[in-house]
Amino acid sequence: MFSFFKKKLTTSPPPDAPAVSATASPPTLVSEPARLPTPQAAPAAPERQSWLDKLKNGLRKTGSSITTVFTGTRIDEQLYEDLESALLMADTGVKATQYLLDDLKRRVKDSKTTEPSAVKALLAQGLTELLTPLQKPLQIGAHHPTIIMVVGVNGAGKTTSIGKLTHHLANHGASVLLAAADTFRAAAREQLVVWADRNTVEIISQEGGDPAAVCFDAVSAGKARGKDVVLVDTAGRLPTQLHLMEELRKIKRVVQKADHTGPHEVLLVIDGNTGQNALAQVRAFDDALGLTGLIVTKLDGTAKGGVLAAIARERPVPVYFIGVGEKLEELETFNAREFAQALLD
Repeated sequence: MFSFFKKKLTTSPPPDAPAVSATASPPTLVSEPARLPTPQAAPAAPERQSWLDKLKNGLRKTGSSITTVFTGTRIDEQLYEDLESALLMADTGVKATQYLLDDLKRRVKDSKTTEPSAVKALLAQGLTELLTPLQKPLQIGAHHPTIIMVVGVNGAGKTTSIGKLTHHLANHGASVLLAAADTFRAAAREQLVVWADRNTVEIISQEGGDPAAVCFDAVSAGKARGKDVVLVDTAGRLPTQLHLMEELRKIKRVVQKADHTGPHEVLLVIDGNTGQNALAQVRAFDDALGLTGLIVTKLDGTAKGGVLAAIARERPVPVYFIGVGEKLEELETFNAREFAQALLD
């Protein structure tokens, strides 16, 4: 799901993406688009199917509390009340929950559905549509190098996600340089060095050095060495720590001094287990830095997987990747339909 403009490399679109013809006529715009049946996605490749199975297992705690609502025999107000409670318990949030309920009632009425079991499929369609704006591929190559700044609170899995992202980028043909700008925590630098060794990539680090200086050196080195990507690890901090958030702004300014077009991506890593707190983090970091994308980690075993719907409704920053484990390959591109189906299967 990457586009490497410099190298003219592309990866396959999401499994449900429609084919595009270069000679197709432009679409006709209408003021009120008709609701079309959701097309069936093509069968996933074996590797992707294995990933989907892991995602489904990871979201089971969230999904089971929602799908039990549809085991009854009647479609009535009690069903909708139970569904509302289940969605709120899954940290879907008040706004997204109300949106999904109103949308579902309209779908049930329009389709004249009478079986509760069939309502679940309609909910999956509505959830897919809600999440679709979050589905956007990370693009590499329009800038040389593409500078990616990664932020997040302590414990969200930021440094581990950088290691996985490095692996993902390298697998798609990109050369990566890591910047160990989390100089406040010695273990973070050591951890990033391990990830650099595992992925066979170069790293710029300074023990106890100034984070902004490390970033400047890394961007300069990335340009001089012809790297495709410079990945910048930053110190974890709570968005309420205003003086530390100012340090992140300083890093961004220094990156812009080294390359006036950067950083090209500012990614926030959020822990899927934190529910509505994750939404609060998205708001705070977006207001401070202008986020371009999210990496959602630790979705395995969470009962709060509905938070992506809350993000889609209230602060729709694209979700580039989601993770369900610690292995290198357990970070994958986000697909709205896959997520909705895994959640409600």
